[in-house]
Amino acid sequence: MKIAVIGTGYVGLVTGTCFANKGHDVICVDVIEEKIQKINEGTVPIFEEGLDEMLKDVVSKKKLKATLNMKEAITNSELIYICVGTPSKEDGAFDYVYLKDAAQKIGEVIKELDEYKVIVVKSTCSPGTTMNLVKPILEETSQKTAGKDFGLGMNPEFLREGVAIKDFLNPDRIVVGGIDEKSQEIITKSYEGFESPFLNVDPTTAEMIKIASNSFLAMKISFINEIANIAEKIGSDIQDIAKGIGMDDRISIRFLRAGLGYGGSCFPKDIQALHRQSVEMGVPSDLLKATMKVNEAQPLRAAEILIEEMDDRSLENRKIGVLGLAFKPDTDDVREAVSITLIEYLLERGAKVFATDPIAIKNFREILNHENLTLTSKVEDVLTDSDACILVTEWKEYLNLSPSTFKELMKIPLVIDGRRSLDAEKFRNEEITFKSIGLGR
Repeated sequence: MKIAVIGTGYVGLVTGTCFANKGHDVICVDVIEEKIQKINEGTVPIFEEGLDEMLKDVVSKKKLKATLNMKEAITNSELIYICVGTPSKEDGAFDYVYLKDAAQKIGEVIKELDEYKVIVVKSTCSPGTTMNLVKPILEETSQKTAGKDFGLGMNPEFLREGVAIKDFLNPDRIVVGGIDEKSQEIITKSYEGFESPFLNVDPTTAEMIKIASNSFLAMKISFINEIANIAEKIGSDIQDIAKGIGMDDRISIRFLRAGLGYGGSCFPKDIQALHRQSVEMGVPSDLLKATMKVNEAQPLRAAEILIEEMDDRSLENRKIGVLGLAFKPDTDDVREAVSITLIEYLLERGAKVFATDPIAIKNFREILNHENLTLTSKVEDVLTDSDACILVTEWKEYLNLSPSTFKELMKIPLVIDGRRSLDAEKFRNEEITFKSIGLGR
């Protein structure tokens, strides 16, 4: 098939590259000339494992190209995926400025064309957006009717950063929300060869499936974190508790890993948007509200443990090391990362923070800059003469550090595992003060 992908951000570039890898002819569209140039050179402007090799391959085979020319892309495609960003506004609702712009420009192009095109929203949005926002814009600007002159649908993405290529090519399910049977068939055709189960629904249901999925996973994380905080007080280990809970196949162990909370570009904004919409509709959700409240406080649990271990219960002029800035390993994404909340808290209490990350330092520096914050690529700089160290992101580089390294370099060997990823017994055998989320003994 000939496919156009509007937007070359995280979702758009992964979508376009993977479709091209499956044999489709893909044209990616963006408004940033530098990004277009890089993509056409086979250079990935974002960090995602495996994406650079795959992009180079499809570009060299002329299965994918990028352009600034929206008209060229739409004219030469039968299926148009909208993958523009939908960031959060201050009130928690999605900001549709890019989605509106994309819909308007697509409508202007198809107005002059006789060919039947199918437009598919892949951007995450609140339930009802495709039908109540995108459809009217397309119809007004094109002077055509959806379901008659062009097709329309919603096809949510379920990609996890760091393993997005794997998730796209081997999805748990493919949800196709077409407005009619013809739209459903054409969208489904782009996934020929995929062995995953398909679910055909209407666009609004597809939107709800996406946002409800992320909200449920966020809720599951907040639940286990709240149980972890209780486990610390009663002397139990949350890992044993989670294992016991997860053995129930109605629950499963996935996303029952205690830590400092969730972050990234999906969970926080999706659950905020759904909560905002529920309030506007007069259906307030206490569960969504509680999930967000627990997650806001959870990063500070590491700081609370830290203060409890200090002789004078003060962080003033203490050197505190932080391992990891990205919201999860294998990505340079620091959007809504728990490291931001934690480091801001430490700085407010007078600590001198030394932090490191394999690839996210540049992005973090754009968000937080402080005279008492030192960002370094060297773990040794973080640990040397430090009064404590907190593991925030479970990068392999940090998990492979030996307990003796901490003991030899740190002024006070106090290690706080914020991700339950280190071997507690190994650290204790080295006579290191070791604390961990949900570890009560």
